[in-house]
Amino acid sequence: MTYLLIALGFVLLLGGAEVMVRGSVAVARKLGISTLVIGMTVVAFGTSAPELVVSLQASLSGFGGMALGNLVGSNIANVLLILGAAAILKPIATGHGTMLRDGTVLVLGTILFTGLVLLREIDIFGGAVLLVAFAIFLRITLKGDKDDGLGESLVEEVEEMGQFKGPILLAWLMMIAGLGALLYGADLLVEGGTILARQFGVSEEVIGLTVIAFGTSLPELAASVVAAVRGHSDLALGNVVGSNLFNILGIAGIVAVVSPIPVPDQIFYFDIWVMLGATLLMLPFALTSREFSRLEAAIFLVGYGGYVVAQATRFPDRIVGYFAA
Repeated sequence: MTYLLIALGFVLLLGGAEVMVRGSVAVARKLGISTLVIGMTVVAFGTSAPELVVSLQASLSGFGGMALGNLVGSNIANVLLILGAAAILKPIATGHGTMLRDGTVLVLGTILFTGLVLLREIDIFGGAVLLVAFAIFLRITLKGDKDDGLGESLVEEVEEMGQFKGPILLAWLMMIAGLGALLYGADLLVEGGTILARQFGVSEEVIGLTVIAFGTSLPELAASVVAAVRGHSDLALGNVVGSNLFNILGIAGIVAVVSPIPVPDQIFYFDIWVMLGATLLMLPFALTSREFSRLEAAIFLVGYGGYVVAQATRFPDRIVGYFAA
């Protein structure tokens, strides 16, 4: 029954996000909003909606560790798993400096987020700081050239959705139905995740870092793999940068403003450093024209496998015990 709850939650999250995004894009297009603006707001927000609703639901239910674990685990999966999977299919080659701006912002945002995590709680003030940083990022990106990394990937995602032929009322209904599915799916996923944690005797943050983080990263994984199959694997880099920024600035900011996020020992001593290390590992590919080869992609995938094994064998508990002693 627990696995059924989690599976149904994932289905509702993914299906709800897809329906909500398509309905929102249709409404925005009928209102005459530009493709880039739609991509930077509706699509980017929509693909990160599973992380947002799950983290909000977990935090409001008193499972702050699961909420934070979902965001940190999603960022780790985005870099090691999604980039690795996309580059395995087709090596990623970016033009020189195309991701300089967004890659630099991601590093700065990750450092800011890490600093707040080290305070042991992201309170309403920390959430406000993250949201201000996120607003600045959106402003900079919207003023930038649409051919720059993140903008290009989001424009292409919007174009691939095609033109909506139905009435605007149907588009609004799609938005509402998708949002309802997201909220109900998040509730099922959090409930199933807490039951699973009790069954296996692990903490809620471990479930958030692994099972839930993987599930909420599925939209980015699917989009990146499809892009790679179509010969546009470089778009995966823009997707990852954009999604990670949404997670640590936008979503973490919203959740912290609504309800302060406590930082569990495991994330404080182990997982936040894995996230920071994975982000820095991606940096050379985001800032230069260096190709991300299949060998390096395989290393990223092995790294993610090692991270999951570490969680399964409770290696972080030993790290916590060493430093907390």
